[in-house]
Amino acid sequence: MLIAVVPPTQRPRSISNGGPGRPAGSASAGGTTAINTKVALRPAGHDYAKWHAATGLLNDRGQTFSEPDLRPYLERVEGRLGVRERSDWQRCVHTVVPGFRALGAELEPVRSYTDHNCMRCGSCLQGCPTNAGKNTLNTFIQPALAEGRLELRADCEARRILVADRGAGPEATGVEYTGPGGEPHLAEADVVVVAAGALGTPGLLIRSGLGELPAGRHIGAHLGFHPARIVMGEFDEVQDAHMVYPITAHCMQFARDSEGGFIVEASTVQDPIGFATALSDSRDVPLWGEPLTEALRRYRYFTGLLALVNDENNGTAGVGADGQDRFTFSFSEQEMERIGRALVFARDVLEASGAKRVLQTPVLSTHLQGSCRMGSDPGRSAVTARAESHDVRRLFVADGSVVPRTLSVNPSLTIMALAERLADYLLTGDHGYFRQQAASLAR
Repeated sequence: MLIAVVPPTQRPRSISNGGPGRPAGSASAGGTTAINTKVALRPAGHDYAKWHAATGLLNDRGQTFSEPDLRPYLERVEGRLGVRERSDWQRCVHTVVPGFRALGAELEPVRSYTDHNCMRCGSCLQGCPTNAGKNTLNTFIQPALAEGRLELRADCEARRILVADRGAGPEATGVEYTGPGGEPHLAEADVVVVAAGALGTPGLLIRSGLGELPAGRHIGAHLGFHPARIVMGEFDEVQDAHMVYPITAHCMQFARDSEGGFIVEASTVQDPIGFATALSDSRDVPLWGEPLTEALRRYRYFTGLLALVNDENNGTAGVGADGQDRFTFSFSEQEMERIGRALVFARDVLEASGAKRVLQTPVLSTHLQGSCRMGSDPGRSAVTARAESHDVRRLFVADGSVVPRTLSVNPSLTIMALAERLADYLLTGDHGYFRQQAASLAR
């Protein structure tokens, strides 16, 4: 038997040390892939190089883990999701093309896991109303559920991983959880896979006692927030940048740290409520009163750029003295420089495109990664290159927390590919953990 622990009902959370806003919890089957922008980008070569430098990550042959090691799983996931190039740009994207070119840069079409039923209604972040947006729920979970190959227990909260020493060192033996009414349950398993996300997984492992084990100091460490801003320009003509498939296009010219350390995606404006909540001026002071009302009246005339910045994974995810999840983050001088460069570039693009006014959001967090990073060096990582705990056998992690260093691109495709890779390993049975499989082989 295999148990997968997905995001539980979220506890109250806190954040300190100047982090990029309050983290949002998720308790949906399919996780954030059900409410994301469907961007399908592969890691770049410099991303893999960062992974090895951070944790000494090696492949099965003892060589540096690199693009060929993940490629088969990226291709497999792309095939399941129906990833395709989207070049059917709306007016709001064409509006900013001249601005990019004026600054010596170009926009490229995005690759997306949306099918041809996509109506470009802009509802990706609220959940696709036509099911054109693919995700782990409608592509991986639902087929298995419909065919009776998966039991999904909803409205439950994983309390801790059960760990025992049966003579060969600590092993995961199951999960303790509470049901919808708060009643306690135990589920035994040959293998436990934790997939509670970069915010939820560390707390669960710490509450299960793994923080006290040798590699425990890396559980909750090295959390990356992939800081970002949405920078919005107001134009004389209607843009309707909310009626798109976000994100529509991107500029990758500055993705390497040595070349700027940021990418810019176009075009996007949040839904009206999100737009109103986050609007700030150039000093990061939120708009209020008449200035906010006036900006909202011009909502359809704004188009936005999302500036994503490479970070150094300096955040933490842990458990406070009160037993609640706690997160800390503090931007380094280098990270602040990148955030500043990205903002200046995005503002310059919009102004060069003819924007008569530019507003922005505060610094946001987009893609949480890295709080239980994988590596071949137990002194620098929480789980192995196969995503198994260094300290507790039969315990695996399959979410964004295993990413050794924050990617320069949207990580959703990579996270799914890493999960596919782990599933492939578990299916082979080379680990010898499944009792039923061992019994059938003996017969």
